[in-house]
Amino acid sequence: MVEFQASVTDLTSEEPRTGLRPLRHSKSGKSLTQSLWLNNNVLNDLKDFSHVVSLLLEHPENLAWIDLSFNDLTSIDPVLTTFFNLSVLYLHGNSIQRLGEVNKLAVLPRLRSLTLHGNPIEEEKGYRQYVLCTLPRITTFDFSGVTKADRTTAEVWKRMNIKPKKVRIKQNAL
Repeated sequence: MVEFQASVTDLTSEEPRTGLRPLRHSKSGKSLTQSLWLNNNVLNDLKDFSHVVSLLLEHPENLAWIDLSFNDLTSIDPVLTTFFNLSVLYLHGNSIQRLGEVNKLAVLPRLRSLTLHGNPIEEEKGYRQYVLCTLPRITTFDFSGVTKADRTTAEVWKRMNIKPKKVRIKQNAL
């Protein structure tokens, strides 16, 4: 909703862009919304994100949609995993390097739609399968519906490429 911000804290001094519907506010002046669109900025980290969100939104715990597309993020900040009602997360067009970053999102119980295309991780072999294995509850990935065939392919890929962790049995020396 805000244009060309380099830092999340810059949001506190900006007026949101107007959309199709007028933005509603609480008596305290905070926004009554469940979405936060911070796309097309130059954000390279989410420092103070929780604090800023709590300043802007009346009910930050209800945040369901975060758009951070087309920024300069190099990783998936753990702060995103604190929003348990998050169902839509747009991270496309960033600079996320490691496919393993996706693992952080597995704790989000309501996440259903995720975008990551346009990041360097998209070039990694098994990109789509890895994400679908890691996040089995998502129904839309990179603006494409997840089919039964996608899930089957991801499961086969997982069996072929991800080795199960070895369980160590501690032996008691008596």
